Amino acid sequence: MHIHILGICGTFMGGIAVLAKAAGHQVTGCDANVYPPMSTQLEAQGITLIEGFSADQLDLQPDIYVIGNVVTRGNPLMEAILNRGLPYISGPQWLAENVLQGKWVLAVAGTHGKTTTASMLAWILEYAGLAPGFLIGGVPQNFGISARLPGTPKQDTNSQSPFFVIEADEYDTAFFDKRSKFVHYHPRTAILNNLEFDHADIFADLAAIETQFHHLVRTVPGEGLVVANGREESLQRVLQRGCWTPVETFGEMQGGWQASNAAADGSFDVHLEGKPQGRVQWDLLGEHNRMNALATLAAARHVGVPVDVGIAALSEFQNVKRRMEIRGVVNGVTVYDDFAHHPTAIATTVAGLRAKVGGARILAVLEPRSNTMKLGVMKAALPDSLVDADQVYCYGANLGWDATEAFAPIAHKAQVYGDMQVMVDAIAATAQPGDHVLVMSNGGFGGVHQKLLERLGR
Repeated sequence: MHIHILGICGTFMGGIAVLAKAAGHQVTGCDANVYPPMSTQLEAQGITLIEGFSADQLDLQPDIYVIGNVVTRGNPLMEAILNRGLPYISGPQWLAENVLQGKWVLAVAGTHGKTTTASMLAWILEYAGLAPGFLIGGVPQNFGISARLPGTPKQDTNSQSPFFVIEADEYDTAFFDKRSKFVHYHPRTAILNNLEFDHADIFADLAAIETQFHHLVRTVPGEGLVVANGREESLQRVLQRGCWTPVETFGEMQGGWQASNAAADGSFDVHLEGKPQGRVQWDLLGEHNRMNALATLAAARHVGVPVDVGIAALSEFQNVKRRMEIRGVVNGVTVYDDFAHHPTAIATTVAGLRAKVGGARILAVLEPRSNTMKLGVMKAALPDSLVDADQVYCYGANLGWDATEAFAPIAHKAQVYGDMQVMVDAIAATAQPGDHVLVMSNGGFGGVHQKLLERLGR
């Protein structure tokens, strides 16, 4: 079958392209913006990319068009598809019908940490020899690719692994299906990592998102497992609305899965119902990563991975690209790339770097690029999210709100720029040997990382 994917360079749709190609389909796709790591991954897979959404792509005559949620009415290619009455389907529905059907799906949902947690979980299953398939909204460095079909487990070389790990996003499915993506996946094991207000462009308030999570919980079978963050009142409300599945919690002061005795090198002890299970030895920092780890140990145990094997796997886990990824060191200045874009994620990321670098200076560089951030819904929370940074540089172009006004509470250390090169020059002029420049955006940020490295090298 020939499938043509509209919005192919999004992390989710790019993953679908990889899976479809691996399954033997002919895959082509188009998008308006193409940037690594997804563009690089697709090209390496031999998938043809077309820039833009021109109606003449109908000449490709695919068997079906798979529609990403970036596509809206008025899109010239989509309008041509509708006018001609050609077959189309959403990405999540295509995935559910063609890949997930009959699989033991392990879904990782939550406002923050989905990519990292799904990567951890896939790696634990891989380490245990279960050869899971996965689709993750980033590139796990243990695998070097964001998606793959299930492989052959070590325990049974004559079969295909039944397990599939998926990052379960609450964002809407498509312009013609306004349900959250994750309701299509029908997981047997579901991690509910956290739940805050986000996606202000499609959800009116937190209660609206809780309803979508409630719909997800409704799809988990009674013989399945829900692994829930015990600290989140929002998730407690979700579960109180109805849950027909056993629940294991993590992060509570008593009971469930707990982390303790965290050391400066990132290592920590794991307890289950008060009983010690072992110590995770890794270099990931921050309480958020410890919480992610607890959730994955619980989910992996549900599919038969002993806790000690899960702990051993985490000791060899390599973080995801664009999660505190060092892009280079020039003249003693370290430049990082991170996907953080929600105030909570920004605060967590900066705090994690502060724990790592101690008293060294942190220069935070932020692009408020997500739809929610562009609307200004979270702008009041930004100053507090950057409390651990010594200097703050915000790229404020194309915002619907006044970034200078928003950053007024920390005006002594925050600067807003509408010109990227001027901002790069200002950062380079300020940076000193031993500084750490933390760049945060959920997009390509105009290649600012490389521009900074080049400018710092002059």
